[in-house]
Amino acid sequence: MSDGPALLGEHRKLNADSALVKEIEERVRESGVEYVHYQTVTISGRVVGKTVPARHLRRGLEEGVRMIRLVLADMRTDRSGNPIGGGVNATEFVAMPDPDTFAVLPWDPGSARFLCRLYEPEQGPEETAGRPLPADARGGLMRLHGAFTQRTGLEMRTGCEPESTWTGPGAEAAEGHRVSPAFHADSLDRLRPVYRRIVAYGQAMGLDMVEGGHEGDDGQLEMNWAHDRAERTADRLIDYRRICRQVARELGMDVTLMPKPPGTGLGNGCHHNVSLWRGEENAFTDPAADRLHLTGTGRHALGGLLRHAAAMAAVLCPTVNSYKRLLHGSDFTPSRIDWGRETKSCAVRLPANGRLEFRLPDALANPYLSHAVLLSAMEDGIRSRIDPGPPKGEGGNAVPFPALPGDLGRALELFAADPVVTAALGTGLADLFLEMKTAEWSRFRAAVTDWESAEYRDAVC
Repeated sequence: MSDGPALLGEHRKLNADSALVKEIEERVRESGVEYVHYQTVTISGRVVGKTVPARHLRRGLEEGVRMIRLVLADMRTDRSGNPIGGGVNATEFVAMPDPDTFAVLPWDPGSARFLCRLYEPEQGPEETAGRPLPADARGGLMRLHGAFTQRTGLEMRTGCEPESTWTGPGAEAAEGHRVSPAFHADSLDRLRPVYRRIVAYGQAMGLDMVEGGHEGDDGQLEMNWAHDRAERTADRLIDYRRICRQVARELGMDVTLMPKPPGTGLGNGCHHNVSLWRGEENAFTDPAADRLHLTGTGRHALGGLLRHAAAMAAVLCPTVNSYKRLLHGSDFTPSRIDWGRETKSCAVRLPANGRLEFRLPDALANPYLSHAVLLSAMEDGIRSRIDPGPPKGEGGNAVPFPALPGDLGRALELFAADPVVTAALGTGLADLFLEMKTAEWSRFRAAVTDWESAEYRDAVC
């Protein structure tokens, strides 16, 4: 997977390669695929796209599919009813499939999918015609990472730990349950149909499923796959979330990745484990470096993550509900911008295996955006030689670590004020993200909640 062609025409030529087309056509025939889905991901992380009969595979590879650009903002409007991301007269964008993402859907062997990169139409103004669409989160991460590697010789590798909450048959707490179900063998066994199907589907779609377990809330499951280059991890997280939804449908259950579902204690996080590599050498770890085995590159990258954590929160914790997890979670959920050795209450944990576990992201984060801001924060830390300071509980800290933003509104203000974080998305995508999320915050502030009804309805009667 490369950072990709610079223009739509170049992508078309790559996809028209006869050997490549022949290979995919053969895979379609062997698998009995009848339909191919051309998919992309919106700013909020939703999967959208179009379906094309497999007999038009060559046409789809060479021409892609067109979609209205409003879809990238989930067809949302602001409070005045104006469409976010362009009006009804805005030009469509072109979604071009990446052939190396072809996968047969294990729950529907008659269908396959491509993930796409997005472009401006070639018939547009000369300055934009055929160029990458600024609002393309997936393509943006690929270009950002490619440019970072060219500048530094480093590659970002990550692994994610998405948590989900399952309700329905088998997810109920055991009768008389009085202790935490975390890692409890019987609690996990109750979800056996869920995790067995997730693993089977995940492996069929290229996720190297490595481990999983029951977390601390009833019906809460975490399933992990092997770490990889950042773009691949982001693609696989999108696939994983779709797999969860499909498994829930098949088993007659409900699943949510909502950061703080009602009645839960911990909430659903999605810790991002990050490291930078030069070839097959981990640039973060050196047994001879210091007692933490953290290289200068690793320390400075950590410093960048801490310096920009508050501004990144809007991307890593992108919903109103996200801040209920941070403020009303548990000792395992970060609330301050701190770091520590094997300390699971911190925003960043330094395990013993050459990675930084960033514990702020939740399970609704768009993984292309989350990886983009983390990469830019680390590069700024390395470039500016930012010192992370001593870990929590060491070095005689007299001043408490700063708090994370308390709500989405404050997070958006900090996001807009940080040029390193906004530059990670690029002007077009950062502006659209801010517009979309500001409208979401505005809708929430105008909503009357159940808590308000219970608190004030009969207050003076």
